Amino acid sequence: MNYRMLGRTGLYVSELCFGAMTFGGEGRFKAIGTQGQSEADALVGRCLDTGINFFDTANVYSNGLSEQILGKALGERRKDVVLATKVRGRMGPGVNEVGLSRGHIMDSVHASLKRLGTDYIDLYQIHGFDAVTPIDETLRALDDLVRQGKVRYLGASNLAAWQLMKALGISEHRGLARFESLQAYYSIAGRELERELVPLMKDQQVGLMVWSPLAGGFLSGKYRRGAQGPEGARRTQFDFPPVNQERAYSVIDVMDGIAKAHSSSVARVALAWLLHQPHVTTIVIGAKTAEQLEDNLAAPELKLSPEQLAALETASALPPEYPGWMLAFQGQNRSPEQK
Repeated sequence: MNYRMLGRTGLYVSELCFGAMTFGGEGRFKAIGTQGQSEADALVGRCLDTGINFFDTANVYSNGLSEQILGKALGERRKDVVLATKVRGRMGPGVNEVGLSRGHIMDSVHASLKRLGTDYIDLYQIHGFDAVTPIDETLRALDDLVRQGKVRYLGASNLAAWQLMKALGISEHRGLARFESLQAYYSIAGRELERELVPLMKDQQVGLMVWSPLAGGFLSGKYRRGAQGPEGARRTQFDFPPVNQERAYSVIDVMDGIAKAHSSSVARVALAWLLHQPHVTTIVIGAKTAEQLEDNLAAPELKLSPEQLAALETASALPPEYPGWMLAFQGQNRSPEQK
């Protein structure tokens, strides 16, 4: 297993992070996974044995059951891992049991610590933007948690570039702990992240955690142009995240040829492509079965040739948008001779 530094911190995390969203299977998360404690114990144990030291969940996953199952699965080995969870989602019927207010953050972190069976959270992430709560209130509350030792690092998820940059600016100006990572959707079938967020993260040294690297299973190899998806598959019940299917099928066609050349799976090629992107820190993988997990764990071993990477780049390239095409036209470097 390879390890990469999380943003500008001194914390090293495995390039594969195990996501526990499939644990529990309550509410709307039933369509994603229904793994109980024994299944989770086996999957987490296998990840630990292969060198994965990064585990991610959220309080909202199965109404907290995911956190509880993951905490028990880690057990005494919790001290050996980087444990991440999130706050923002609704955790009860009350008017204040949702969002990023100081009150909800403080209530939520104590509940998460109890469910996870730990005294501290390594990476505490906001699970999206809260348009109601001023961002400075959120950042001050999170900074207090860092100072209290209940949280070690802060992260964000599902933010627009302007929202992330505003938060980073406030943190720097006021001397608050800042977001060191962004967890965001990114796949070879969904590269919109590259327009604004990737340049920002490179400039500000923010780590990138990729969620849904297989586009909700669309890049698993189970879906082909003109064919019906397998019965019971995740996307037949929960069609998310959105995918431009025609563009994605073209990418799958290219990946299929590469997969055959490597005696690999299409899913493994999709993960390997992400690991070849220099702005990626870690990929959050999730698995319902031991077979799926083993296939994902093999992704770092798959080395794509320059020709294969070029073919994938051509098939998956984003259509140009303004101001991107204007910036490219003008060039990134200005010389004295430039008009």
